Formats: sequence, structure tokens, C-alpha cells
Amino acid sequence: MPRMPKRTKFRKQQRGRLRGNATAGNYVAYGDFGLQSLEHAWVSARQLEAGRVACSHFLQREGKVFIRVFPDKPISKKPIETRMGKGKAETEYWAARVKPGTVLIEIAGVPHEAAQGALARVAMKMPVRCRMIARRLTV
Repeated sequence: MPRMPKRTKFRKQQRGRLRGNATAGNYVAYGDFGLQSLEHAWVSARQLEAGRVACSHFLQREGKVFIRVFPDKPISKKPIETRMGKGKAETEYWAARVKPGTVLIEIAGVPHEAAQGALARVAMKMPVRCRMIARRLTV
């Protein structure tokens, strides 16, 4: 089931603009390995769900998968061959705003090789270039 907000204050949003790098959510916080975005994009709820399914299928229900972004932006789209005007269209899907540096998914409780294979499959489902990062130990 794709993720979406239970309720929102407003049904529709303006498009906005993605600028700059991620200042929050840009390090591995919950797991041992993470998938970090290298580009700006809107990642749809369906893409996130496809990545989660691919990851859990590869890991064969071992370890734990954390999804670090939430699709809270409603994206509306007019039907094809519709004339201009008549107001803003209804919500087509929900998307998460992703900046360069944002950690999309984290994995805990699996060895490095298994995490590398799982995150490579997740990266194929994402609309952005990604890289695998590991937890940094602080002393």
C-alpha cells in the first residue's frame, strides 16, 4: 500500500522549487547502511513502495528496512486533451521532496554484501542517482 498522509490542511499545493542540498536527514540514523540521493527530485509513493518491496524481497525478510522520506506533497495532473482553464486538477499521486544528500532508505542487521545488493536494487527503482553510505561512528 503506497504511503500518503492521513489528512492534510489543504487538498492542493503549488509546485514550489527544489534548491540546495539536504541539511537534515542526510546521514544514517537508524540502520547500518543507507541509500543517499545525489540529485533533486520528487519521489512518488509508488516508487518508494517498489523500492521497499525490492529490498525486503532481496533480503528474504532478514534485517530491518527504514524508509526515511514520506510522500506528503500532493501532485495534481490534468487529463490529456483537456483545454486550459476550469481550475486546478485533482491529486494524481503523492510525492516526497528529495534533495541531494537526503537518505532515502536505511537497512539494519545485515552484512555489507547483502546491504549492497539490496540497496543496488532499490536504487534502480528510484528516479534519482543514488549512492550507498554507511553509518559513521562518533567518539
